[in-house]
Amino acid sequence: MSHLQASAIRSSAYLTALTQEIEKKLQRVRFLIFRLSRVFWFLELRIDDRIVLQALTSQSQRINLLQELFADVALEVDERAREIMLSKNESEICAVDDENGSRLCFYDLLADHYVDMPEDGKPALNLIVQLWSQSFASNIFALLFHKWLFEVELENSEILLRYSSALVQGATNVFWIDIQTNSRRFFSLFHYLLEDVALVSTRLNKIPMQAQRDLYLLLSRFLFFYNLDDKLDVFLKHFPTLPNAFLVGGPADIFIIELTDQLQKLKVEPVLIHYLSRMRVLQGLELRMTTSTRLKACLYSFTSPGGPMYPTRAVRHAAWDTLDLLFPVSRTIPKTSYKLILPVVVSLVLAIVLLEFRGIVHQRNSILSIEVDLR
Repeated sequence: MSHLQASAIRSSAYLTALTQEIEKKLQRVRFLIFRLSRVFWFLELRIDDRIVLQALTSQSQRINLLQELFADVALEVDERAREIMLSKNESEICAVDDENGSRLCFYDLLADHYVDMPEDGKPALNLIVQLWSQSFASNIFALLFHKWLFEVELENSEILLRYSSALVQGATNVFWIDIQTNSRRFFSLFHYLLEDVALVSTRLNKIPMQAQRDLYLLLSRFLFFYNLDDKLDVFLKHFPTLPNAFLVGGPADIFIIELTDQLQKLKVEPVLIHYLSRMRVLQGLELRMTTSTRLKACLYSFTSPGGPMYPTRAVRHAAWDTLDLLFPVSRTIPKTSYKLILPVVVSLVLAIVLLEFRGIVHQRNSILSIEVDLR
């Protein structure tokens, strides 16, 4: 047996052992949920206060177990595991870590393993499906099975819809964890969804159209954070058509709408400044007047101290720099006048958004007509 074959066998055995540990924790969570359901049944019979304590304990244990499992799969691969898994010299191992500062994590290895050996992942997947409603379940699914979903053949359309929805939800959650910690631990997940799914039609078309749209909206919100703004042009060319496109505009308009919504949610100063610094790639982007106004209003909201955004001095300077870059005419307007202009601009954008929402609701027939018989 060659050294390469021995290394592959050892690597596969190691990943299988990791998978078994994941299954054990998921089994424990499922058992706690079963026990919790029995406790709630007893609660309905009004047994005693000890039952309440048992319920709270079981719920706390369940949350802690899932949180621990999520932390385990998101851990960076240590040196011992690297030697087992990669069997490479030090220079090759270092090359695995990308230029964005993210490090090779266990979920990277397991995601590849479940593509190479789908049967190994089935027990864990079945347990995760039973825990859909639990905290961290979709996060764990997104980390472990994002490649499996697109690279292993699945024929059931209902299952694809469920899995793709869980993927988008879980990916959203883990990307926000990166935002809050200003880290790039889940860069490889984002990179895969962008480069190997969104820009590869054969894989993208495996999931339902609504999931495709949700995925593109998700990628729009985090593209700048993960320093992949150089992919903006090709990303917009692959953008799927949205049902409300005639109201909100083309791919560039939709991207700006998602971006401005994301900016309004950011509370971590370094992350917000990072977003503003990456917006230089928006120069020359053709936008509708309403979208351009929305972008201006968003940037203006970061230029003045106080509410509603309460930006720091560094954020205010970054916002002014971005405004001057994207809208050079703003240089000729005194800064004090923006305090008068901003409320008008915000009101205009709000009115436009409400009109767009009204059109979407009518298009989807979401308004219920109630008739009252007064006879």
